[in-house]
Amino acid sequence: MAAALSEILRKSPRCSGLVMVTRPCVASAKLSTDATKHQTDRPGIYEPKIYNLKRGTGGRSSFNGVVATVFGTTGFIGKYVANKLGKMGTQIIVPYRGDHYDVLKLRLVGDLGQVLFFPYHLQDEDSIRKAMKYSNVVINMVGRDWETMNFKYKDVNVTGARTIARIARECGVKRLIHFSSLNCEIPEGLGILPDGSQFLKTKYEGEQAVRDEFPDATIFRPADVWGQEDRFVKYYAHHWRRFFQWVPLWHRGEKTIKQPVYVSDVAQGVINAIKDPDTAGQTYDLVGPTKYQLGEMVDWLFRVMRRDEEWGYRRTDLRWSPLFQLRISLTQKFCPSFPVAYLNWDKIERDHITDTPTGNPTLEDLGVSLTDMQSRMHWELKQYRAAAYYDEELGEFAPPIPPKIISTTAKLAQ
Repeated sequence: MAAALSEILRKSPRCSGLVMVTRPCVASAKLSTDATKHQTDRPGIYEPKIYNLKRGTGGRSSFNGVVATVFGTTGFIGKYVANKLGKMGTQIIVPYRGDHYDVLKLRLVGDLGQVLFFPYHLQDEDSIRKAMKYSNVVINMVGRDWETMNFKYKDVNVTGARTIARIARECGVKRLIHFSSLNCEIPEGLGILPDGSQFLKTKYEGEQAVRDEFPDATIFRPADVWGQEDRFVKYYAHHWRRFFQWVPLWHRGEKTIKQPVYVSDVAQGVINAIKDPDTAGQTYDLVGPTKYQLGEMVDWLFRVMRRDEEWGYRRTDLRWSPLFQLRISLTQKFCPSFPVAYLNWDKIERDHITDTPTGNPTLEDLGVSLTDMQSRMHWELKQYRAAAYYDEELGEFAPPIPPKIISTTAKLAQ
């Protein structure tokens, strides 16, 4: 009996490449049966196939059974998500467009052979299909805060999102996580742009397109995300966002409430959503633990940078700053593909929309302990601090006065 079983396994094309034939394949067959039973009881992302079974004891040098195609890995949030995926033993496929040197540094997020790079184009369906044909998880973080000469908002946020969702369904992908934006359901404008933010409108249309093609997709709606290399704190710290030392805000930022979220918390939310099959088909509002008035928060950021009123800082009203409005228009016109400091009118519109969660589950429902801005902002803004290379003595500068808090809505990470 054992000899016959050994002969059958030896001739099997799936087991012929193994050095030890009988015992590993019998054990794998048993694990495959257990995986089938588990999948029947609680649908997940794992398939009852030998090459999808877990290997190792955990960590970067293991394989947890997840093969994830991550679109938008070269972006701000994508690097953090890829790092956390690699840390838990995920095999990561990184589709990229443009120069391959932009993604080579991501080799370090996983063990040797666990991070694979594949060139693709958002309008080339064959390349998208090849990038996800062996994956059981797809994460779509493709996006742009401004329109370029090659891609408009609709091309990326609607057409591209629909294409990725449709091909993921056709390839049999188990889980799709799609990144949208908070406030995307707000249709009316603030008076800055007559038709409101086209970015937010197309993000909402993209959600509907993803739901049509992949009904079980998990949709994330992040608020402004802060962290290293972000487009929120770095945006206000950039000299081009100021008019000399004045910072123009719509209504001086006094009518806008913001609830920014830490990038590492967002990445952890992605990991927890992958692990929990109950998150399929859900929409999550990714907001931080604390609400701030925009004007108060910007004042605090400049106090942390030691660029307060004594240095020349002043918060003004953008409505009565025609020269700065001209700067926005000229930046948008002459730098269409990459505006200086990300300055464009659509972003100005989004900057002054109050963050309004819609009652959807949040990161806390995913088991994430949120990080407070005040605990890390001295580090995030250190490179933008006035006289950054001055070696001050202990206690020479008083700690910056923290911003006024509108409300705290979450339990903070210890």
